[in-house]
Amino acid sequence: MNKGIVYRSTGSWYLVKDTSGEFYSCRIKGKFRIQGIKSTNPIAVGDRVDFEVEKQVESLGIITAIEPRDNYIVRKSVNLSKQTHIIASNIDQAFLLITLNNPPTFVSFIDRFLITSEAYQIQAILLFNKMDTYSDEEKLEINYMQSIYKKIGYTCYQISSFKKEDVDFVSRLMEGKSSMFSGHSGVGKSTLINSIAPNLNLKTKIISEQHQQGQHTTTYAEMFDLDGNTRIIDTPGIKGFGVVDMESEELGNYFPEFLKIKNSCKFNNCLHVDEPKCAVKDGVENKMIAASRYKSYLQLLEEDTPYRN
Repeated sequence: MNKGIVYRSTGSWYLVKDTSGEFYSCRIKGKFRIQGIKSTNPIAVGDRVDFEVEKQVESLGIITAIEPRDNYIVRKSVNLSKQTHIIASNIDQAFLLITLNNPPTFVSFIDRFLITSEAYQIQAILLFNKMDTYSDEEKLEINYMQSIYKKIGYTCYQISSFKKEDVDFVSRLMEGKSSMFSGHSGVGKSTLINSIAPNLNLKTKIISEQHQQGQHTTTYAEMFDLDGNTRIIDTPGIKGFGVVDMESEELGNYFPEFLKIKNSCKFNNCLHVDEPKCAVKDGVENKMIAASRYKSYLQLLEEDTPYRN
């Protein structure tokens, strides 16, 4: 029995790297049912698996088992609203690239990403990209947006994918870790990865001027090796992160600034909406909690489904 890690998942075939560094194109044997996860893809990039090499063709294999995941991150399935799609697993940190325009990244999207990262115990790092393209007024807006998340305790950096010192800085943050890069199409994800690892030569496209959105250049998640134990996971540009299988009562626990003061609420099961003497609502009132964050929380509570495009 061989052991390996999934580097690419394209639906029915999986690229698996074994412990000696050899790659195999693998299929799965039968149906995989991961307990507690309703997912359209039973196996994801980053999964540790057992597989057998086919006797007829040595470069092919059959995945027979998946090892327990340390963590994973999901989004809503594109076609099946009640199911999820696992983007990647066994992630040390997740970078979210954010742009003010071309295309715009709204705070509601950032908050969903952070909530999902909190729920699945993945360290999130916010990269405010394309800083070389902004006017002084736009930079002030970026500074304000960044201050909201730094105050909460999130790691934030302002970068340009075309500045060597910024690229080198991000590279150092990645050393010895498996890092996932995510964000809307067009935020410069592939450009940044190409700057970090030019040999990968990932495809990039220009922004659509009509819709101010990036054109999809990555159609599936894929992991790449850099030096040592450093790995990059490139993901398709996505519209939204799904907050999946989360009860209303626990949603506030994934807002660190809510969690910090919720014990001061009058009621233990306070949803921070209509209840009297709510510490979270008081925090919003006295500007200790950002109004945008509270708005994101209320939107999630009000939605009939875990995530709606």
